[in-house]
Amino acid sequence: MDDIADMEKPILTNHTFEELKVGDSAAITRLIGPDDIELFAALSGDHNPVPLGQSLIPAGMVSAVLDTRLPGPGTIYLGQDLQFQKSLAPGDTITATVTLVQKQADGQTVIFDTRCVNQHGETVLAGQARVKAPERRVVWSENSIPDVSLQRHDRFDAIVAEARALPMLRAALVHPCTPDVIEAAVEIRDEGLMEPILIGPEAKIRAAAAEAGIALDGFEIMSTEHSHAAAALAVELAIAGKVGSVMKGSLHSDEILGAVVAGGSGLRTERRISHVYVMDVPAYSKLLVVTDAAINIAPTLDQKRDICQNAVDLMHMLGVATPKVAVLAAVETVNDKMPATLDAAALTVMAARGQIKGALVDGPLAFDIAISLEAARTKGIVSSVAGDADILLVPDLEAGNMLAKQLLYFANADAAALVLGARVPIILTSRSDSLRVRMTSAALAKLVAAKRTAGLGLAIR
Repeated sequence: MDDIADMEKPILTNHTFEELKVGDSAAITRLIGPDDIELFAALSGDHNPVPLGQSLIPAGMVSAVLDTRLPGPGTIYLGQDLQFQKSLAPGDTITATVTLVQKQADGQTVIFDTRCVNQHGETVLAGQARVKAPERRVVWSENSIPDVSLQRHDRFDAIVAEARALPMLRAALVHPCTPDVIEAAVEIRDEGLMEPILIGPEAKIRAAAAEAGIALDGFEIMSTEHSHAAAALAVELAIAGKVGSVMKGSLHSDEILGAVVAGGSGLRTERRISHVYVMDVPAYSKLLVVTDAAINIAPTLDQKRDICQNAVDLMHMLGVATPKVAVLAAVETVNDKMPATLDAAALTVMAARGQIKGALVDGPLAFDIAISLEAARTKGIVSSVAGDADILLVPDLEAGNMLAKQLLYFANADAAALVLGARVPIILTSRSDSLRVRMTSAALAKLVAAKRTAGLGLAIR
């Protein structure tokens, strides 16, 4: 089987010194895309607005012709002089040509004229290459070039920029008693996003700051006996309009959420609270929301309606006028043995009748159908949501958690997180969150708080 596989690969055969003749020529042609230039800049660390890679990519193409075509495998580069005559632009088609102009008397060294031109026949690069030609015949199976793509993480930038432009938001940071949480408080303050109030046992807060090497000058500290009391005080401040957001520190999520939803809590609304991951997935064309992956374990149909509406309202605040909601299941057909498909169908009808407002909702849809138009076409699915979902509404917490973490670890996604459905947004942080993610979570909370209280000025300075 290995022999058969090798036979199927393109074969590269070289040209020895004896076989080479003056005037021999070979060429390759390649379309240059935006990612080619940016990948070269990322690899080289060249952040010049006009990166040197725009010139060096054609030089690399010359090398490829010499190594694989003429003389081919076994060639040893000895030297190259180049004149860069024109920069590349994304979309250019470059042809790199080498032509043998001299065979030297040592029986090994040959000189090639090298030239690259664009689709208009304009010279991009010219020069000469000196190489040591192979002495004996070499036949290689041409190895496939790895499929490399540029991974961008820039979809959070607009969210953070919009949040920075707003006045500082006072936020209750609950039980910030570890160095990483203190560092996060400094980051969101220094980035112009929030003014954290540190709530918890003062001695522990100061000890964590000392361990992190951070001075707490300028921070307001409200001392409490323990984490439960800190969560309760944060809720009181939010109810009184003294803070516009509550942020989890070094305590368990259940503690802070328990204070929010406790009987008689003034932060409760008629809505079920729910968790959203706002995800920047490089392989997807836009922001993607996954909900609920952290709070509601096995939501009922009514609870799913609230979970859906919370996510839709968030997308409205982010400027998406009519978000597309894919209600996920394992299949696209309703099956009475699969409760997720029944709920999905019901939610689709509820949206059509105004019980979910401001969104296009469709389900049941499998994950591939929700995010891939090609998959939808292949399966014959006709849907205004298929292949273009903004929100993925999952059947239960287990499915949501596994989906989100697969995107994080296999698709290199970033995931900012927020809890919605209370009177103020709640930030649930994680030790594994990058600075970008922490900033975006805080920025999302700031935008939600500001747009809910537009014109009222509550908790904003």
